[in-house]
Amino acid sequence: MNEQHIDTLLNAMTLEEQVSLLAGASFWMTVPVERLGIPAIKVSDGPNGARGGGSLVGGVKAASFPVAISLASTWNTALVAQVGQALGQEAHSKGARVLLAPTVNLHRSTQNGRNFECYSEDPFLSAQVCVAYIQGVQGEGVGATVKHYVGNESEFERMSISSEIDERALRELYLVPFEAAVKEARTWAVMCAYNKLNGTFASENRRLLTDILKREWGFDGVVMSDWFATHTTVESVNAGLDLEMPGPTKHRGQKLLEAVRAGEVHAETLQDSARRVLRLLTRVGAFERPAPAEEQAIDRPEHRALIRRAGVEGTVLLKNDGVLPLDPKQLKKLALIGPNVQTAQIMGGGSAQVNAHYRVSPYEGIQAQLGEGVELAYEAGCSNHKLLPLLQGQLSAEYFSNRDLSGEAVSGPSVAQAEVMWSTEPAPGVNADSFSARLSTRFTPVEDGEHHFGLVSAGLSRLFVNGQLVVDNWGAWKQGETYFGAGSQEATGTLRLQVGHAYDVTIEYATPAEGVMGLRAVRAGVTLPLGTEHLERAAQLAASCDVALVFVGHNGEWDSEGQDRSHMELVGRQNELIERVASANPNTVVVLQTGSPVSLPWLDKVAGVLQAWYPGQEAGNAIADVLFGAADPSGRLPQTFPVRLEDNAAHAHYPGGNGKVRYGEGLFVGYRHHDTKNIAPLFPFGFGLSYTTFAYGGLRMSAESLQPGDTLTVTLDVTNTGQRAGQEVVQLYVRDERASLPRPEKELKGFCKVDLRPGETKTVTLTLGMRALAYFDDARAAWVAEAGRFEVLVGSSSRDLRARAAFTLQRDWVQPLERSQAAF
Repeated sequence: MNEQHIDTLLNAMTLEEQVSLLAGASFWMTVPVERLGIPAIKVSDGPNGARGGGSLVGGVKAASFPVAISLASTWNTALVAQVGQALGQEAHSKGARVLLAPTVNLHRSTQNGRNFECYSEDPFLSAQVCVAYIQGVQGEGVGATVKHYVGNESEFERMSISSEIDERALRELYLVPFEAAVKEARTWAVMCAYNKLNGTFASENRRLLTDILKREWGFDGVVMSDWFATHTTVESVNAGLDLEMPGPTKHRGQKLLEAVRAGEVHAETLQDSARRVLRLLTRVGAFERPAPAEEQAIDRPEHRALIRRAGVEGTVLLKNDGVLPLDPKQLKKLALIGPNVQTAQIMGGGSAQVNAHYRVSPYEGIQAQLGEGVELAYEAGCSNHKLLPLLQGQLSAEYFSNRDLSGEAVSGPSVAQAEVMWSTEPAPGVNADSFSARLSTRFTPVEDGEHHFGLVSAGLSRLFVNGQLVVDNWGAWKQGETYFGAGSQEATGTLRLQVGHAYDVTIEYATPAEGVMGLRAVRAGVTLPLGTEHLERAAQLAASCDVALVFVGHNGEWDSEGQDRSHMELVGRQNELIERVASANPNTVVVLQTGSPVSLPWLDKVAGVLQAWYPGQEAGNAIADVLFGAADPSGRLPQTFPVRLEDNAAHAHYPGGNGKVRYGEGLFVGYRHHDTKNIAPLFPFGFGLSYTTFAYGGLRMSAESLQPGDTLTVTLDVTNTGQRAGQEVVQLYVRDERASLPRPEKELKGFCKVDLRPGETKTVTLTLGMRALAYFDDARAAWVAEAGRFEVLVGSSSRDLRARAAFTLQRDWVQPLERSQAAF
């Protein structure tokens, strides 16, 4: 269907039908117009998997890919495009036409709870990765939705806070990935952020949605709200918000009809938004190909292989004193220590999570790699949970059509584990909005001791053991950060249990009278806490082994949408565990799994450190591939690791207060801050070690003098000087030696990942346009590259520069915003 057909269809619609297109029908579906054969389409979260229309817990299984910070760590846009293509295929398996991804907000701080879901601190790297991702997704006929537009760099008060961002920082940093998504990738959808920008909600900010996005950049797709982020009728439609999600509508429908009839919204404005929705339906093939009604869990071998490869390429080797890669022939006994050994930490929390087909733990991955030749010994040492570990085992369920568990119970389907999120009626005939439930199971402890039980719930809950009330989250319910702020704090209770005895555990639940986003959920956990004796056991084990591998970090409870972190430390006693193990065995290697930089106070005491992030369902296999040298560690950091929290550029302004967060650091985020202020990082932006070595040489430029509008081509030779095949990431930074306005010391403007066999040399070619030399002059509302001398700096990180050359721009290049179509 072409534009003419869209216009014909639009002209055949009644005003009521046009209005109906501008809000969702349900949580994941748009509204159909059956009279004219206009279908509804399904949208789906999220960036590292296609969950489909199920809840955040359970649901149809899906492939879990590496999270965004891991993908950006690959610095491999061709690989990211393949991941995008696979995610488009995953979306098809769930009957979804639109994927709510990618997330391209910047790593302004290390504390953002959604740091893992975003690519980088650098706008150019974020832009190039997001372009590749979008092109991969949309190449499969699935719409990508770049988000969150704009200024959502923290989760603190995200529903209401105003991000106060100066024009230069907005243009040179935070808008750049969105601009690239529109101009280069031609994304089909954009999602507004929850927050305000400079005092106006993003979803009703006319300057953002119409002036910049639609007019200046020429965006012709759909602008949708984040879920429940539409606040007005007239203001949001007139600002350029096309689609209110989710449905049923709160601010469109009859309210919008009345606004049009009253002349508060022009018919042309309404038609433009309706046309954009029809255009999206056309682009995703909704008119020609009906989506399957049933969601499918298709575990594709090619996706398994791709996830493993992407997980490997995103793993960053931060330190290696020669212990890596491990040689199985030199090992008799290997210690696997830490809370992440037997738990596969594959993704962050929040709307990005999926019900993975499977999860490979580090223990399983290493065991598969080694076979029977090496003895594996395990100790947890300590824990790293935020919520008590989930109570495992099948639970029976019965429901009541009231909130006090009275009357006749209705049996429902059994529950696979003790976390449930209800999005529809829980059992036939039971009111989905007002019900209570009783979940029952039996728990058999494996050790004697004082067990801790915990409950969190969006709604009221309580837990009984053998009929005894142990956790009261009913009469003593307190608001917490769980379930996007709709849930409680974790309520806990203790009870001494005996090993081998089976105990009846009953969880009672009632839906909330009112709730954020209409969420209804409960989660029960149980644990026997680990004490100092477990740290000592871990150290003793390490002393008896050839090498000690310590698997530490966080999980989706700490790295999650809806909450930020207050510090940069590893949680619990993990730092103490590493110190003790390293003291017992000098061949200690730490494998970190976090969604952001953390402090490493023990760095000089260990032999090796790997940053593995959250690499998806193949986590253990990808980590083992790097540890044992089946693959070269070719990941490079997309975010600076500061020595301490106070070294973050945004530290003095984070997270804000009184309804505002001031981006007072301006342009100087990440390495720009460290370079300009001469603050040494723990690990610089772009850093990452390899199992081989590389030499740079022969830097050449296509010209030493440029005229406005010229393009500069930079070439250089890279040689693998080691004994193993490897991949090097060549990074090109640009330095303006003298500018009228303050500028960072240097800025990333090009990169290339190159595969090299031992002794092999390849020539890398990178191209710079005028925008690569320019800053944004807010007084002139224009991009400006000033006449004068520039340097190109080429190296393997922002602090490891191997070659440089200078050139001169003969005259000023000025590009006003209305003509801002230059390539990046």
